[in-house]
Amino acid sequence: MLNYLWSFMILAGMLWGAAAGNLDQVTQGLIESAKDAVTLGITMLGIMSFWCGILEIGNRAGLIDWLTRRMGPVLDFLFPDVGRDHPARRPIAVNIVANMLGLGMAATPAGLDAMRALAGEHHNHTATNAMCTFLILNISSLQLIPVNMIAYRSQYGSADPAAVLGPALVATGCSTLVAVVFCKVMEVSR
Repeated sequence: MLNYLWSFMILAGMLWGAAAGNLDQVTQGLIESAKDAVTLGITMLGIMSFWCGILEIGNRAGLIDWLTRRMGPVLDFLFPDVGRDHPARRPIAVNIVANMLGLGMAATPAGLDAMRALAGEHHNHTATNAMCTFLILNISSLQLIPVNMIAYRSQYGSADPAAVLGPALVATGCSTLVAVVFCKVMEVSR
């Protein structure tokens, strides 16, 4: 569906530019945007590679297991159906920590692993409470340091790329609080 929407918007923009006699500006805008997209993609690839490498070093050094144990009370509260020996516990912790650091792209592989482990043997296409809670927390994504946003702002020449720290913390703190309250209310109502 999104493919049709994007195709329509691109085609409409090109037709509008042609009708208004600005097709040369539309073409120039497409070329500049393509160049910016490649530059941004390479920048974000470097940042993602760096943080995935840091996560792997942390994993090999035992930091991930240590963080998983330290997050035990929080994970017990958020996921009462997921025991301490459940295979989803570790990827859930990695995903939450990566999201807190604003590394959404680096958090994705752990999030997929967590969802697979939470699904386990269930193939009835019905999400469990733990799966719903994880998805909602992943979407709300409390971010202490929005690394990706700071990188985007830096890439586009912001005078103060880190100016988003306070607003991002407030916004994601509120969204995560609402997510936790919602999940707990839904958990009790079932």
